[in-house]
Amino acid sequence: MIRTRSLTKDFTPSRGKTVHAVRGISLDVEPGELVAVLGPNGAGKTTTMRMLTTLIAPTAGSAQVAGFDVLTASAQVRRRIGYVGQGNGAGHAQRVRDELNSQGAIYGLDRAASRRRTGELLEALDLGELGGRKVSDLSGGQRRRLDVAMGLVHAPSLLFLDEPSTGLDPQNRANLWDHILRMRAEHGMTIVLTTHYLDEADSMAERVVVVDHGQVIADDDPESLKSTLAGDRVVATAASRDGVPALARLVGSLPGARDVEVDLSIGQGQVTARVTDGPSALPELVTAAVADGVVVAGAQVVRPTLDDVFLSLTGRSLREEGTTARAQQDTTDNDTKGQVAA
Repeated sequence: MIRTRSLTKDFTPSRGKTVHAVRGISLDVEPGELVAVLGPNGAGKTTTMRMLTTLIAPTAGSAQVAGFDVLTASAQVRRRIGYVGQGNGAGHAQRVRDELNSQGAIYGLDRAASRRRTGELLEALDLGELGGRKVSDLSGGQRRRLDVAMGLVHAPSLLFLDEPSTGLDPQNRANLWDHILRMRAEHGMTIVLTTHYLDEADSMAERVVVVDHGQVIADDDPESLKSTLAGDRVVATAASRDGVPALARLVGSLPGARDVEVDLSIGQGQVTARVTDGPSALPELVTAAVADGVVVAGAQVVRPTLDDVFLSLTGRSLREEGTTARAQQDTTDNDTKGQVAA
C-alpha cells in the first residue's frame, strides 16, 4: 500500500541554513496494516505524512502510495486516500451534513450517492443527531469525529491520521478510536497514524515505526520492540542497608542483566536492572537470595513501555516530548479561542 525509498525533504528558508526534515526514509506498508509512527517534535513524522499525501513534494527519493507515484500521479493517489490532519478540516460556519455532502461532491459522488454516504458516516461515527448543527457548535470530540468522517467520504483504502486525538479527554479519545477501529474492521482499511499517546500505539498498532532526526531508527511490532530494545525491569528492595551490596550482586548476575542501578533513597535501598525474561528472573532472584542469606523486602517485574524503547534508542523520553506537545497545543487552542471571543 505504501512503498518509499530514500524519501528525503529539505527546507531552505530565504535566509538561513537548510533544514533536513526527512533524511532518506525507506518504508513498506502492506494492505490492511495499522502502523503507528512515533517520534519527538521535529522528527519528520508530519513532513513524511505530507509527502505521502501529496501535499508537499519530496526533495529526493521516491514514494508510491496505493500503487501510484506521489509526484507523477498525485491525483490518483488523492482519490484513494483519506487524510485527517492535526487541525480541524471543516469550515466553522458550515453545517455538519452540508460539509460532508460537499466533500462527497469534491470526490465526484453524485447527489444521491453523497447523501447516502453522508448518512452512513453520520450514523457510524455517532453524529446522526448533529447533522443540522454548525461545526462551530460542536465539542472537540465531535469535531474530530467529523474530521474522520470527511476523510472517509470516498471510502478510501488507506487512511492517514496525523495526531487524531490530540487535545481530547480520555473518554473522547476512547470513543474516537472505537469508531475508527470498527470502521477499519468493516472495510479492511490500511491506517497510518502519528501520535504522542504511547498507549494508543501500544494497544492498537500492529507495527510501530520510530523516527528521529528524519530517519527510521526502529520498525517492528510493539511487543518485539519492547522485548529486544528495552526488556523487563526487575525491581528489588533490600530489608536492610547492609544487604544492598549483596542484593545488587545477585540482581546483576541474573540472565541478561544490564543497567543495574542502586537507589538508596527508597526504603533501605532499591536495586533495579533490565533483564531478558522478567517472569523467569524474579523467582531465580528470590531463590538465590534465600541461598545466600540475603533478606529481600520486596521484588517485582515491571513490563517495558514504548517510552522505554525510545529512551533506549535515543537517551530521552518520548512521553515528556508528548506532554510538551500537548501543552503547546492546549495553549494554542486557548489563544485561538481568546482571539475568536475578542
